[in-house]
Amino acid sequence: MTLQQLEYAVAVDRERHFARAAETCHVTQPTLSMMIQKLEDELGLRLFDRSRQPVSLTREGEVVLERARQILADVSRLKDAVAELRGSVAGEIHIGIIPTLAPYLLPVLLPRLQTHYPTLQLRIHELQTERVHQALRDGTIDLALLATSVDEHPSLSSISLFEEEFVAYVSPRESVFQKNYILPEDLSLTRLWLLEEGHCLRGQVQQICALRPKSNEQQKLVYEAGSLETLINLVDAQGGITVLPCLATRFLDPQRLNRIRVFAQPAPRREVRLATAKSYARMGILSAFKEEIIAVFNSLNTPLNMCAKHESTN
Repeated sequence: MTLQQLEYAVAVDRERHFARAAETCHVTQPTLSMMIQKLEDELGLRLFDRSRQPVSLTREGEVVLERARQILADVSRLKDAVAELRGSVAGEIHIGIIPTLAPYLLPVLLPRLQTHYPTLQLRIHELQTERVHQALRDGTIDLALLATSVDEHPSLSSISLFEEEFVAYVSPRESVFQKNYILPEDLSLTRLWLLEEGHCLRGQVQQICALRPKSNEQQKLVYEAGSLETLINLVDAQGGITVLPCLATRFLDPQRLNRIRVFAQPAPRREVRLATAKSYARMGILSAFKEEIIAVFNSLNTPLNMCAKHESTN
């Protein structure tokens, strides 16, 4: 039994598909299948039910793969501890980031990291919040940029990076468009476009707006979008309102910027945090990423200067 065999088995469990697992492991499918077959032969049991699509774990496979993930996580932590002893900010780092942060932060952050730490090998995974939590627990990512707490997961921890305010993107057809400053109660459920389930921003907007219809009117069109750009396009085409984090205003043209309305103070905002497993050993990496992300955020100028630019003391 080898660590490589365990890695291949975990990849198949994660992807539930042999070809995709082989691709993520950078080997051919026959090679991956052969290695897993040898592992199964050595153990004397079948890990995967290949008759199903997608491929699923057998009952025995569930037990073995749970232990395999723990072993691989322990090996990764050992490597991290050695790298920390050497004081190096180098090696391969897997970073998870939510979709409502990635397009606005990464284009500035990644070049800076590559310049300051040329021996780092960065692997970026754009994932919704729950998948980020799972990936941190599984050890498939090292660090994660989130806009929620991880307190509900006892094996995870996080540190605060920055806060950014929310703004409303409003169609000129809406009465609230005439206001310079708006209140959460100005936003009606029947006129509001939301991201689909799974995005933490959806829940944050629901909290801001205390989403309850203000009349018996029902939405005639319901579309739950997968990206902020889609929400903006829907407001432009169909009317209504959506809520954006202020970083999402960075690339708006003047016409669209004119449709931004800020909230009256104290404006609702979200806190962006850097999360890891509590067992993560590379404090030098964690500190370097924290400093670089805060520096990048403080260097960004949104057109409306709405970001609360400070390092939280929480």
